[in-house]
Amino acid sequence: MRLRLDKWIMGFTRSMSLRGKIVVLYVLILLLPTLALSSGAVYLVIQSFHQSYLNTAEEAVKQTSQNVDFSKKSYDLLAVRTATDGELVARLGREYTEMSDIVDTVNYVDRTFLITSKYLPGIADFRIYHTNETLVQDGQLLWRPEERMLSGMVESTWYRESMNSPTPLFWSSVPGNPGQIIITSKILGSNGGLLGMVYILLNYDAVFGELLDHPFNRGSLYIVDDSRRILAATGRADIGKRILLKNWPVSGQDQDALDLNNMQGTRDNHVLDLTGTKELLIVQPLSSHWHLVTIMGMNYLDNQNRTVLIVIVGIITFFLLLSISLMTTIVRNIVRRIRKLGMRMGDLSRGEFEAAVRYSEKDELGELENRFNFMSERLGKLVEDITRASLTEKEQAFKALQAQINPHFIYNSLGLLRWRALDADDQEQIQIIDALTTFYRITLNNGISAIRIRDELEHVRAYLEICQFRYPNKVRVEWEIDEESLNFYTIKTVLQPIVENCYLHGAITRKPGALIRITVVREAEGIRMSVYDNGQGISSTVLQGIETGTYTGKGNGFGMPNIKERLALYFGSDAALTITSEPGAWTLVSIVFPACFTEPMIRRES
Repeated sequence: MRLRLDKWIMGFTRSMSLRGKIVVLYVLILLLPTLALSSGAVYLVIQSFHQSYLNTAEEAVKQTSQNVDFSKKSYDLLAVRTATDGELVARLGREYTEMSDIVDTVNYVDRTFLITSKYLPGIADFRIYHTNETLVQDGQLLWRPEERMLSGMVESTWYRESMNSPTPLFWSSVPGNPGQIIITSKILGSNGGLLGMVYILLNYDAVFGELLDHPFNRGSLYIVDDSRRILAATGRADIGKRILLKNWPVSGQDQDALDLNNMQGTRDNHVLDLTGTKELLIVQPLSSHWHLVTIMGMNYLDNQNRTVLIVIVGIITFFLLLSISLMTTIVRNIVRRIRKLGMRMGDLSRGEFEAAVRYSEKDELGELENRFNFMSERLGKLVEDITRASLTEKEQAFKALQAQINPHFIYNSLGLLRWRALDADDQEQIQIIDALTTFYRITLNNGISAIRIRDELEHVRAYLEICQFRYPNKVRVEWEIDEESLNFYTIKTVLQPIVENCYLHGAITRKPGALIRITVVREAEGIRMSVYDNGQGISSTVLQGIETGTYTGKGNGFGMPNIKERLALYFGSDAALTITSEPGAWTLVSIVFPACFTEPMIRRES
């Protein structure tokens, strides 16, 4: 089947030009599948987002309605508790003949309900109205309805309208002042007769402002009472209007609301008609037959749909550009690999053998790159072998410098001298011979190049012991040794030549109060060995020549250049030798090298 398909494809494209083949490849493999998948993706994404938006909106409206319900019930509870207070009902229904009883009632009301009126935020005014002719009004909490103005209306008019209300508790907006709301609760006697009214004036912003001022997606919220009148709204101008919605069942308690549903062309400014809105409309019922009406703009959905379309078009455009660059990418990849191979050949000619050509394609170029890597690796090994042989030759040269004296001859001669000294019972001569034996044991041991620091210090002590016999009581030697550093490795015979220079070049024996201080300390990951003397010091010209390797004066043969070269041979750039001096005063030579618990090996030069 596959062979037949291959033959058909080859036969179909055989007569086409390269451009025609690329167009066919583009249309069949990229364009048609991209258009089909993008169309389906647009539909699915828009539907999913629309449903998610509706679910989120409904949940948000439900949460807001719960908050409104909770706030309303809190104030309802305060009004009902006040209106049903048994003591208050009994006192308002009494007939008073004594002034002391009247004063007692006034004090009771003030004492009990003055604090009650402060329970909840946003209460601008709290009053208890009554019609008991034998009870006074104190102007604080107790009032009688008269012809005074009360929240945009006459007290007596408000009282009569409240008496005719079919419900004992109701909310209303203040005429001409959308920033305030009135809660009215009837105070009924034991026989059902009206004794008075509880009047609570609320600050709109404290009760509903935070809930309604910032609705979702720049929409509008309306709190509608059981008579379809707007008590609170995002737009304050709509407070007090009747709201008209399509297919909203009307309660039998309010015939005016039923009349609103039959209005078609005679609606005025007191009606908010939402029957023809094209926005998202959600009606959430609240307690006491209230409703929360939410209008959410569909512009948000339209913007999201537009964004989805833009993204899909961008993706299609991206793949179109990708398809155009696909063929050029293949050619560019081949050219890049050839150029990279040429660059590596240039690196190889400069002696860089470490990096190899990275390849992953199993084609002709990949095979060529593989062969080049094999050749580079072989050349690198050959060059490394040659370098190692050169380093070995240098090491043998260092060892040859140390092997100029026959060790066995010296050991035999020193042994003979020690027996002669023992026969003569010459203890001072025995000490000198023992120091020489220790000194030459390390110096003439050609089998090792690196020793532990404790052995190097023993070698220096042997040399200093000999010098002390040669210059008795001339030089004081101080040791500052970090015991922790004694087990680390160092290069053999690096301290002794420095100490020797104190005597040869520093003229330490001619200095009154001569001092040599030898210090070995651990510093972070390294070791510092220092030799200080208060001899004649080194002039700046000589010191510069020693540091640059241009000084050819006396003592520059097996001295500082040799130590520097051996440190670099074993530690590379991690080791350093520094010399500081003040002519006529002192000289300090310091050697710093890595702390090694294992014996260091010769490094290949870079």
